[in-house]
Amino acid sequence: MSDEPLTQTTTKKPTRTTTAAPSPVPRQAGAMGSASAPEGGREATVPGRKVAVWLPRLLILGLVLAALNLRPAITSLGALLEEVRDGLHMSGSVAGVLTSVPPLCFAVFGITAPRLARRFGPAAVVFAGMTAIALGLAIRPFTGGTAAFLAASALALMGIALSNVLMPVIVKRYFPDRVGSMTGLYSMALALGTSLAAAATVPMTDALGGSWRTGLGVWAALAALAALAWLPLVCDRGRTAATAEGAVGRQTEGPAGGTGERGAAADRSAGAPTVRITRSRTAWALGVFFGLQATGAYITMGWMPQIFRDAGVSAGTAGVLLAVTMVMGVPLAFVIPRLAGRMKNQGPIVVALCLCGLSGYAGLFFAPAGGAWLWAVLLGVSNCSFPLALTMIGMRSRTGGGVVRLSAFAQSVGYLISIPGPMLVGALYQHSGGWDVPLALMAGLMVPQMAVGVLAGRDRTIEDEI
Repeated sequence: MSDEPLTQTTTKKPTRTTTAAPSPVPRQAGAMGSASAPEGGREATVPGRKVAVWLPRLLILGLVLAALNLRPAITSLGALLEEVRDGLHMSGSVAGVLTSVPPLCFAVFGITAPRLARRFGPAAVVFAGMTAIALGLAIRPFTGGTAAFLAASALALMGIALSNVLMPVIVKRYFPDRVGSMTGLYSMALALGTSLAAAATVPMTDALGGSWRTGLGVWAALAALAALAWLPLVCDRGRTAATAEGAVGRQTEGPAGGTGERGAAADRSAGAPTVRITRSRTAWALGVFFGLQATGAYITMGWMPQIFRDAGVSAGTAGVLLAVTMVMGVPLAFVIPRLAGRMKNQGPIVVALCLCGLSGYAGLFFAPAGGAWLWAVLLGVSNCSFPLALTMIGMRSRTGGGVVRLSAFAQSVGYLISIPGPMLVGALYQHSGGWDVPLALMAGLMVPQMAVGVLAGRDRTIEDEI
């Protein structure tokens, strides 16, 4: 009996070939949806090749460790922003520029991720990204001025940008039958890393002698650990590629309208340069939705501790409140993608999350200290628009190649849109002398975010529109 994938969906019998066939491949659901461990063996098989059984587990570990490193560079800085401003003699406007560097880097470097992944493979690009994060975080606290601090931050953020784009791609490629659950897993890890850096940076700084430089630099160790996890995947690139081919070949018939070779051909077609994703209204809606939710998220990560500190909350408590906001994404980042994956239209989830954001900003406007914990929770729920956007990216294309292009397009457009937000908030804060005007702006942005999110959540794919 052959282990060739089914090439037609109208028959239940496997296609026979004239060559000798290896042992039958059990089609059990597992990591990557294709390679499954044999009884008592050390390797699993995909069509025509062997795949080590450790590879799926290492991919999951690498995915989690990479996700843990996608936000500490930002939230650790937010917790110590006042100390960094004083240490580097920054004005409020310059600090606003600093909080806008993340989306700028994500937009500029994220667009290069698909081309680099095609050239070197996604595992190699993620490994390079984790290495860049480790180097940037290790260097930036010990720079002598604002320009060098920004340059080192940009190096770390470049690594984050590449990994940001490739996370949905890796999930779609290696776990095609578990997109919702695996998106939830790495989104949960991302939220955990975000909240951990927000909550632990100030206490660690105090424990390590009180220097903000040490408190920021310690996060380089986590990125170095992630890079080590991805190194074996780069060295074993051939088997990783075999696993991807098996995953594509064994996808059951879905919206793409084919399996096996036809599915792979559709995947290649979707990623071809001739496809103009800019013609898709859904792609633009996703890009704008991603940009508006990113605007709110980076304003929150960069300025929320300062809002509470200006309201009379201590620095340590302000950091914990930011951690509460971020930690809300840990359980919800796992639940929301699974829920969204079962719904044809994700618009109702978009509306619910945006209403939580409006309520949180209203609370910060009227009683920032009195209801601080409630506002932190509400804004944390609202920030779960990020895993929802990632899930919709995976659902709005029929193929892995389409997801690559859509992920790069939506994230690059989105981060470009989000660049002015933190800078504008910093300028408004400095010139108005308070938070009333910035908070009114932040609340007002939730309305268009709700509108484009409903459009992006409609049951259609970019292939339908191109």
